[in-house]
Amino acid sequence: MKKLNLLLFVIIIVSNISFSQEFQASSLLELRTKLTTEAPSQTNLIVKEILPSETKTKKNAGLAIIYSLLLPGMGELYADNYSSGKYFTIAEGALWATFIGMNVYGNWQENRYKTYAQTYAGVNPDGKDEDYYATIGLYTSIETYNNEKALERRYDEMLSEQKFFWKWNSTEQRKTYRSMWTSSEQTFNDVRFVVGAMLVNRLISAINAVRSVSSYNSELEKEVSWNVSLGLDRDFLNQEIYKINFQTSF
Repeated sequence: MKKLNLLLFVIIIVSNISFSQEFQASSLLELRTKLTTEAPSQTNLIVKEILPSETKTKKNAGLAIIYSLLLPGMGELYADNYSSGKYFTIAEGALWATFIGMNVYGNWQENRYKTYAQTYAGVNPDGKDEDYYATIGLYTSIETYNNEKALERRYDEMLSEQKFFWKWNSTEQRKTYRSMWTSSEQTFNDVRFVVGAMLVNRLISAINAVRSVSSYNSELEKEVSWNVSLGLDRDFLNQEIYKINFQTSF
């Protein structure tokens, strides 16, 4: 009779436990401690926990955003939706390849036009800034440049002929130089659009990752289920023992 009462006691406790999808093993340990403490002399009570081999928990939207901002597609991977996230990763790889390629090309063209200016216009590269290299592509010589500034009475913009000397031997040479300079500058300007595309790719990936996390958590709430079973068994000393089996499946 005592054993039957104990069995009923266990059933009542189990039936009133509120299970959620984030059920932890600690809850089972508390139940085992409670039962064994209340009836230590009546029977040898064993609570056997059968836990899932892979416990699924809710995903964190904040983490998904951080992952996507670091590397687009990783937020979706975190939310088990890499089928869509992989496209953001591929796009990121393509953008990085474009970024590196454009920088290499722009630097190559920059070296070309600077070398060309030294060879055909007598330019000394020491102490020359970007504005100087932009200017020499517009005027045949420093004399022509200074004369124009003098006519416009913009004397403060005139340059020292000794320090900033240049002189193209022909208009064709100046135009060839200008073409190389323009190509380099245009490439560096286009790099800004690539960087902007990287930021947009991260933003869209983060938004998609949040949606994926929301979908994942919703599905988790629908799919989670719990199975509870009670049994009577005997141990190796032929003593009756009660077993409470908790099993979760997803």
